[in-house]
Amino acid sequence: MALSPEAEQIRERTNRELIDLLHEAGEHLPAPEQDDFTSFFDRFGPAKIVMLGEATHGTSEFYRARAAITRQLIEHHGFNIVAVEADWPDAAVLDHLVRQLPSEPPPERPFERFPTWMWRNIEVKHFIDYLRFHNGACAADQRVELRGLDVYSLNSSIAAVIAYLERIDPERARAARERYSCLTPWQADPAGYGRAVLSGRDSCEDEVVAQLRELLSHRLSHQDGGEAFFNAAQNARIVRAAEQYYRIMYRGSTESWNLRDRHMFDTLQYVMQERGPHAKAVVWAHNSHIGNAAATSMGWGGEFNIGELVRNAYGDEAVLIGFGTDRGTVAAASDWGGEMEIKSVRPARGDSYEYLFRRTGLARSLTDLRPPGRSELRDRLTGPRLERAIGVIYRPETELLSHYFEAVLPEQFDAFVWFEDSKAVTPLATRAVAGAAETYPFGF
Repeated sequence: MALSPEAEQIRERTNRELIDLLHEAGEHLPAPEQDDFTSFFDRFGPAKIVMLGEATHGTSEFYRARAAITRQLIEHHGFNIVAVEADWPDAAVLDHLVRQLPSEPPPERPFERFPTWMWRNIEVKHFIDYLRFHNGACAADQRVELRGLDVYSLNSSIAAVIAYLERIDPERARAARERYSCLTPWQADPAGYGRAVLSGRDSCEDEVVAQLRELLSHRLSHQDGGEAFFNAAQNARIVRAAEQYYRIMYRGSTESWNLRDRHMFDTLQYVMQERGPHAKAVVWAHNSHIGNAAATSMGWGGEFNIGELVRNAYGDEAVLIGFGTDRGTVAAASDWGGEMEIKSVRPARGDSYEYLFRRTGLARSLTDLRPPGRSELRDRLTGPRLERAIGVIYRPETELLSHYFEAVLPEQFDAFVWFEDSKAVTPLATRAVAGAAETYPFGF
């Protein structure tokens, strides 16, 4: 409901001093393509994990800025892992490309399932080209790796485990195929597995757990070891997590959300451990994943996320950086599985954090919320206030209900990157392939 003119005036007076503080604290950023953009982010170099968010899954500025920041962290601060909100097998195809690892041609091109534009876009292509070029000048053990953190690759991960075992022990591959056959009817429609279990069908939990244990128990006997075994083991973990995910998804969003983000955190941990004591990771994911969920209505409702888990595990060695925008265009669909559209993003609501940043008059800015001298700003930003989140679906006609949630921004993020006006990503040509059913509102 709209505020009365009197209430609007009171809110404006209340906001004015806060906007002045934000303006003072905000450091004006050049465009991400300019050389001096990256120097603003050197302050985060000592961290072990830097998490870079996005307020939408289809905004060019977010991708370009994350790529520029990541380049700086790689080249000047020793970061050697880029972990993204994407499926492990898809990211593995690109990882083999950028690290120039031997591999068989993948059975299908990566990132062919909805939402294809989220990773199959020109902004990501430019970053992948950079990683390949950068790694070309590095020794094999110094190359930057690219890893996927997500849980949705049931079919591809089953195929990857079996293919690995076929190469080293066909008899064990036969046993794995038998165990995974329990899931065969639902490999193309894993959400259907959840419905079947809900209707009384026995679950496949015992089979996938047994296969993971069997694979891990032979760790020392795998002759090729190294990357090939690590990749197979992670795919077996994904099958285990995906089976559980689709089995519980109809119980409610909180349980399935927590399982997914726990899996992403565990995957990041496995990757860090595999890399060794000098591992340093940049994480790309939506703000709803990388911000501390404990400072949002998500957390107040029982959900946690990878950002909260990383904060608890790494403390000050982790930096959580949110991204926001006021208006422009975004690549998104109207419904899950629908066609990508270039949609206009509405200017932010007057009771939101984005509105405050818009009022600073800074077209692009970095606001570091950590310094002791920012205590007044942090106190004044503590609302909670509304914050906007657009996933792969954007429904501006129901924006308040669909895309806003409450948050305490200075507890959610360590820093915030702001683009007043932003544009949609540029998708690459692709074939349309059916994807899994939506499992969380608006595709975060």
